[in-house]
Amino acid sequence: MIRLKTEAQIAGIREACHLTAELMHNLSSYIQEGMSTFDIDQYCYQFIVNHKGVPAFLHYEGFPATACISVNEEVIHGIPSKKRIIQEGDLVDVDLGINMNGHFSDMARTFIVGKTKDEYQQLCDVTEESLRLGIEAASQKGARIQDIGSAVYKHARKHGYGVVRDYCGHGVGLDVHEEPEIPNYTSSYLPNPRIREGMVLAIEPMINLGTHKVRLLSNDWTVVTADGLPSAHFEDTVAITKHGLEVLTVF
Repeated sequence: MIRLKTEAQIAGIREACHLTAELMHNLSSYIQEGMSTFDIDQYCYQFIVNHKGVPAFLHYEGFPATACISVNEEVIHGIPSKKRIIQEGDLVDVDLGINMNGHFSDMARTFIVGKTKDEYQQLCDVTEESLRLGIEAASQKGARIQDIGSAVYKHARKHGYGVVRDYCGHGVGLDVHEEPEIPNYTSSYLPNPRIREGMVLAIEPMINLGTHKVRLLSNDWTVVTADGLPSAHFEDTVAITKHGLEVLTVF
């Protein structure tokens, strides 16, 4: 069941999202070559608790960290580690949520460390553009959920990239994951509900440089590309209000 949020609930979710966006803004200058993904996770944890929030992902279904930190070929759900050291040119995807008094955010950004290959830069640029196009599609009058996936898929495929099918966006706001699911592609076999006032959605293109196929590592969390090529991931939380679509994860 899709839970429609009240204005008061959206106000609470907005607060959590603004804090998350501030954290992401800080990470853009904090993440450096030579630090570990564990260092990044500890920074995120301290920021959240210092602002009286609760890391929404920590211990969620057993996940052991504050943030999913996925590097290069890791698509999503990378587990932070003292052994994973960030290198020049790496693509570092940080995906996290904050629980503020029962109101949940969700946001992801792929950060480029130093100078990287032109093809990796373009992958990140196109993935971020795909997110913006998906959000734009969701904002149209009479839009349906699959309009989001259509916009994302067409833009990514135009550049020859693989669009991940095994994982998708989702509803959010009063829990970490809610209905509806928001795939980044379209299919007549998938549900396609109308986008309505009160919906709060986490839209998140996951785009691969090569194949769309992925595999799960033995830790039962980390998803990597099947061909070992890099992936990029961008995510925003948006709300459908009486005034139209609002991107909540803004700083």
